[in-house]
Amino acid sequence: MASSKLLSQPRWHRLLRRNLPNARLFSGLPTQHPGSVPEPQNHGEPKSKNKFKTASSTPSSLKEAELAKFAAISDTWWDSEGPFKPLHNMNPTRLAFIRSTLCRHFRKDPLSARPFEGLRIIDVGCGGGILSEPLARMGAIVTGIDAVEKNIRIARLHANMDPTTSNIEYCCTTAEKLVDEQRKFDAVIALEVIEHVADSAEFCKSLSALTAHEGATVVSTLNRSMRSYAAAIVAAEYLLHWLPKGTHQWSSFLTPEELTMILKRASINVKEMAGFVFNPITGRWSLSDDISVNYIAFGTKETNNEE
Repeated sequence: MASSKLLSQPRWHRLLRRNLPNARLFSGLPTQHPGSVPEPQNHGEPKSKNKFKTASSTPSSLKEAELAKFAAISDTWWDSEGPFKPLHNMNPTRLAFIRSTLCRHFRKDPLSARPFEGLRIIDVGCGGGILSEPLARMGAIVTGIDAVEKNIRIARLHANMDPTTSNIEYCCTTAEKLVDEQRKFDAVIALEVIEHVADSAEFCKSLSALTAHEGATVVSTLNRSMRSYAAAIVAAEYLLHWLPKGTHQWSSFLTPEELTMILKRASINVKEMAGFVFNPITGRWSLSDDISVNYIAFGTKETNNEE
């Protein structure tokens, strides 16, 4: 019985268990195999030499085409029925995972109204601030960064409407630029960002460099599986029109084992992982052990490699 259960697990699930025996999945249950996928690409090499440059001596890992794509719809960030509707719907579930893992790591009370009191948290690729604002309301000292200036303007305008979020520090910059400035944060969060960068390995190195000693890193993205192609691109972009066509490139998605290894090389050890599953009947997202489409990972900075 045990052997058949093991065989029913996806390849990445078994690899994660083999390489990270102490890592937690959401429930430890086997997940449904989404089908065969291409062999992992070399995500450690830049995909394009035409990188978005900043005033920093360090080039950004972002793609200029991705910046233009999100700048075109930046005015709709706070329209819960607009192009960012999926993120608005997913936000409570993302926050539930963040609250649980960060409270456990920093020994905070998850039942407190302000469990992140005093924690310095950066929201990398903050967009219009739909994640930064609830983090601030939970007591965190929040910095939100985005390379699209229009996103930052929208985020500042919206945050200033509420005294509990008006102290968020929004900056039009990149993670690489803040690394040059030697900024450090207790928790570094990058949700649905890594699939839009040109060099995921360099991006993760920047996230690691921003993470303070004994700090935490949270990254979410989409798995490069047949199910994710069907759900996140064919269904979400072309059939249901939840997202603008061309929002995602399937080849830029990362499998859980790829993300785990990239973070490991950047001195971040993945400790916990969960999937996001959408219920079409209730219209709600929930945390699951199924990491075949959307998933989120929590990791901690390796102290023996502290810079």
